[in-house]
Amino acid sequence: MKKKLISALMCATMVSTMLAGCGSGNGGSASGGDTESEAAESEVVTNTYGDSKGTHLEMWTFVELHAQHYGTMVEQWNKDHPDKTIEITCTTYPYADMHTKLITALQAGTGAPDICDVEVGQFPNVVAGKDKWLVPLDDYMTEYKDSMVPARLDVYSGDDGKIYGAPYHVGATVMYYNVKAMADAMGISNDDVIAKIDNVKTWDDYEALGTEYVEAAGEKGTKYWTSVDTGGTDWLWLAMAEYGDDWTGGFKDKANVQLDSVKNMLTMQQRWLKNQVAEVSPDGHVDLEAGFQNILDHNIVSFPKAMWYMSRFTNYMSEEKGNWYIAKCPVFEEGQKCSVGIGGTGTVVTKQSKSQDLAAEFLCWAKMSEVGEQNIWDTLGFDVCNTDCWTMDSFAKDENNQYNQFFINKPYEVLNSIGLDNIGKISSVAISPTINEYTCNTTLNEVLEDPDYSVDDALQELQDAVDAEQN
Repeated sequence: MKKKLISALMCATMVSTMLAGCGSGNGGSASGGDTESEAAESEVVTNTYGDSKGTHLEMWTFVELHAQHYGTMVEQWNKDHPDKTIEITCTTYPYADMHTKLITALQAGTGAPDICDVEVGQFPNVVAGKDKWLVPLDDYMTEYKDSMVPARLDVYSGDDGKIYGAPYHVGATVMYYNVKAMADAMGISNDDVIAKIDNVKTWDDYEALGTEYVEAAGEKGTKYWTSVDTGGTDWLWLAMAEYGDDWTGGFKDKANVQLDSVKNMLTMQQRWLKNQVAEVSPDGHVDLEAGFQNILDHNIVSFPKAMWYMSRFTNYMSEEKGNWYIAKCPVFEEGQKCSVGIGGTGTVVTKQSKSQDLAAEFLCWAKMSEVGEQNIWDTLGFDVCNTDCWTMDSFAKDENNQYNQFFINKPYEVLNSIGLDNIGKISSVAISPTINEYTCNTTLNEVLEDPDYSVDDALQELQDAVDAEQN
């Protein structure tokens, strides 16, 4: 059992170093991974916060900004709860080291922290122990659960239906558009460009606008409408969400990658490549340095990505302030879901904690309460899971917030227009690393580097690889 779990963990870690997602910033894991606000740390950093006379908790993470979040929250907790103060030591480990260390400690029954971040792609390995290893959080989140996005809680559930991880963000996928570059190329005003974008409802509409832009730009083969990814599965996750599909099969069914949703997206992308409406993303996806530069050079002017990608603009493309507009993603058929939650880190409480109740109560408060969500939005830039915050003017429309200042429209206006019921999810289960690794190492390269390659053949090859693993 131990060897199998460690092998799966290593496989997922290998994927995380080369695919687009969260937890490793400039090149995180597949869409099931967790790309958030910073790259995964390469050194061990330890900081202690709170009341030295309070209950001591150990917390592990792989992103130092996450640790700083808990540092801020424990200070507020101690002010609000003087009868049960906390001191928390947060240790930031390198991404792979932390997850391996956690699995080893859980299996050994000793050495695990009270609280630990778990990247979503690694979550199946950790939740395998369910309540033998982890504390179910259901009873501790009752005050917030009705306001939380259900799809994000589901991601951090076990096959017993209990919730074992508290999320940082929705990771709702949206479409980013460079309004200024489009207006300059098309010879129209920014308002006219925004009107055209707002009229995009379907992928046919999106392709038509892209064709119009590429022709107006007059640099076919140099300037493209968008880029498609060989190193990440975001586009495919979006397609599956629109059709209500899940190629993993979840906890109950076997994986099936030969889905119409996946086939339709890949076939459409092949057409875009042939017509030079799209290019293959430099280095495989937009969440790497080459991707940032491609955006800065205006070689592409639109692409879908989760809302956490906003921090990439502020951190790496600050000169683009005021140029970009956020909108709903197009759908294949009107009425479909128009978004999918991508990436994420679920924070768990381990059964080895000597203060399980306090650790779980503090964790849910720090990540689900309005005060906790405010700090997550302000400092990490994530689209928070507590939907009560989405409509609070002081939260969602704060003119001092850097993301409200950077984009033409306010991000939470877009999130509200998408709505709670239109954000789909793809499960993160044991077979996920196999699907993601083969898709990004082989399938996407086959069909996108060679737009004449048979999509059916490529998906059959992928299915064969998956079947070999799950049979």
